Amino acid sequence: MSYLVRFLEFWYDFIVGDDWTVAIGVLVALGLTALLTRQGLDAWWLMPVAVVVLLALSLSRAIRRAGG
Repeated sequence: MSYLVRFLEFWYDFIVGDDWTVAIGVLVALGLTALLTRQGLDAWWLMPVAVVVLLALSLSRAIRRAGG
């Protein structure tokens, strides 16, 4: 396997990991933060809120899958 393929697989696994919905959620939150900032609004608070919400959703799904 080429070095490039392994490099890309590493980054995919590192960024996406076990839950692709968290990765998409972070990208959406980053985009929304950028849009709000371009409009002149203080959007520093959006990323921490998004991370907490995404973590709670991810943990909730993991607990349901584990049968608990």
